[in-house]
Parts: sequence; structure tokens; C-alpha cells
Amino acid sequence: MSTSPLTVRLCGFLLVCAGLFGLAPHAQAQIGGAGVVFLQIEPDSRAAGMGNSGVALADNAYAVFWNPAGLAYQRGTQVSLTHSNWLPEFNAGLFYEYLVAKHHVPGLGTFAGQVTFLNLGEHEGRDAQNNPTGTFRSYDLAVGVSYGTNVTPNLSLGTGLRLIYSNLAPNQTVGAQETKAGVSAGFDFGALYRTNPFPLGNIQTTFSAGLNLANMGPKIQYSDSEQSDPIPTNLRFGTAFSFKFDDYNELTWATDFNKLLINVDVDSTGSTADPFYQAIFTAWSPIEACTGTQGECAEDPSKLRSLGVMEQLTIGSGLEYWYSTAPGTRLFALRAGYFYESPYNGNRQFLTFGAGIEYNIVGVDFSYIYAVQENSPLANTIRFSLLLNL
Repeated sequence: MSTSPLTVRLCGFLLVCAGLFGLAPHAQAQIGGAGVVFLQIEPDSRAAGMGNSGVALADNAYAVFWNPAGLAYQRGTQVSLTHSNWLPEFNAGLFYEYLVAKHHVPGLGTFAGQVTFLNLGEHEGRDAQNNPTGTFRSYDLAVGVSYGTNVTPNLSLGTGLRLIYSNLAPNQTVGAQETKAGVSAGFDFGALYRTNPFPLGNIQTTFSAGLNLANMGPKIQYSDSEQSDPIPTNLRFGTAFSFKFDDYNELTWATDFNKLLINVDVDSTGSTADPFYQAIFTAWSPIEACTGTQGECAEDPSKLRSLGVMEQLTIGSGLEYWYSTAPGTRLFALRAGYFYESPYNGNRQFLTFGAGIEYNIVGVDFSYIYAVQENSPLANTIRFSLLLNL
């Protein structure tokens, strides 16, 4: 792999985006606008089995990712670890790890911490004359803390802060510039409304609505030049209904909507991205999408089309069934869901399946992706999560 400006971006960008956005031939909108897109990888095997929907659930330690406001309703202490071989279809030896823990402090709220690590493998560096300069390892790392508290018995707010370290192609010389690890920080804000149980016919029902604005922070830079990329500020909102049929059977239906809040202007001199505090507002406008390959669109403007705001949203929806052996004690769960993204904005379309089991203080969750479109790099992705309730 030649170390050029493209190398710095491709090490993390192509491999991670291949999973997050599919890199289908027609997925050419603003996919390339953000850096450190590993922050968008869903770490929770439970919600991953439900079509990647969790902003209105957020009822375990993974609320740190889905919606930190969900921490407010939680008590006790929980530790969890998720592992996934990333993009198994590429057989590139990549893997993803996520460690999270939460603890409730009476009278103050619930605090949590998390570590995210994505291994991107080993690469060979080369100079401008194509001479080897040695090998280097690429990885992305984020460490963060979160907090959630109740404003009223039915409304909670949450926040989080993470430090980001992106080591894609360090200590390589590109022209007169030396590449370095990118460093940034991201701030989250979430809100969650949850009703008291109410009867719907003879079924005890709970309704929840959540919102999470994640990864608000400065751009990340990989060299001494002024070229930098925005981090993936993201708005997630959705609803959940939980139906408790009796003490032994419960069904939950959750739906999430996502919007990537970046705004990139492209002209003859290059591309410029709005800072996050502007993009939160400017990203709600149509963008140009390519209906062919990038080369075709560069030569033929008729290959471009306008992509409306609704087409920029991703939608995930799923069901979860829990069976319990006694009131207040869950035993096993079955899950299924569907995730949709416009063919012109990433083209991720897949079915998800999952299962979970709880015994005493231990819980294990599993999820599997069945890709709808052909040649999807996300096909057959498996996640495992281990939870310990202390």
C-alpha cells in the first residue's frame, strides 16, 4: 500500500465504510464526508439483532451508545464486552471490541464508561518512488464517560464525552508532510421519555421515545496540512413499545431513524466541511448523489440526482420476545429486524437475527446479519456480547 494522502484515508475509511455504507456502485452521496466512522458501529448484539434499533430502549449499559439518557432508569452495576470479526467477507483479519460499564449512585444518577477499539490490520508503507518504508499497524480507539439522570419520573436526560485517537498511517512522509495519528473529541446529548405501564386491552404496555445527538466535536487531522475531516455527528431518534402479556411473556417493538449531520461543499479547489455546530443545521438540505460510478458522474452530470432529506435517513426496526420462568426473571430472548438505507446513500439493506439468554448474573447476546443486496461486505457479520450484572 502506497502512503499517499489517499492511503491515510483508505486505511480506515474504505475498510470501515465498506461495512457502514456498503460501498455499492451507486452509493456515492456524502459517504466520504466524515472521518473516524468506526464511531458509528453499533456495539450492542441485542439491538443489532433488532435491526440496529435502540435509542428508545437504552435499558442496559449500551445506553452509552444508543442514548445516554437511558442510564437514568437503570440501577446497580453492569459490565459488558462485545466482540465481532469485522467485515468477514474480506477475510482481512479485522476485529472490533467494545467494553462498557455502568454504575448507579443513589441521589446522583448513573455513570458509565466505555472503550471502543477497531483493529485495521498491518500495512506496508512506500515512498514516492515506491520504495518500502516499513510496516505499520492501523487502528481506531475511543475512550469515553457518560451520565444520565431523571428530570421527572418519566423524562430523563443524558450526556457523554469521548476522546478519539485514530492511528491510520503514522510517521509516513507524503510530499513535504508527515502523517500522524488523528486526535479529536466528541460530545453526546440524549433525551428519553418513558410512560408508566398502561393497559392496552388486557396487555400492560409501555411507550418510549428517545433522541440522541452524538459525536459533536472538532474535525480530525492526519497531517500538518490544513486538510481535515469532520467526525460523524449523528442524530438518532425513535420509539419503542413493550407489551407485557403476563409474567412470562413480553414483546418489544423498536424503530430507529438516523441522520448523519455533516455538510460538505465540493468545488474545483477541493472540499470544505462545515464545523459541527453549523452542520447540525446546514445538513438538512438536499445533496447530490451519483447514480453511476464516480468516473461516470465526473464526465456526465446527468448521472447526478438530488437526494432529499428523507432519502438521507436510515431506518432500523425490530422485534424482541422474552420468555421468563418467574416474575422479574428473564430466561431467553429471540430477536429479528430489518435495516434500510437508500441505494444512493450507502445501500445497506439487511435482515438481522439474534438471541439472548440470562442466567443469574450472566447474560449472553448474539446477532447475525443476512444481507439483502449481493456482495455486501456486511454479509454474515456476527456479534457476541457478554453482560455481567453485579
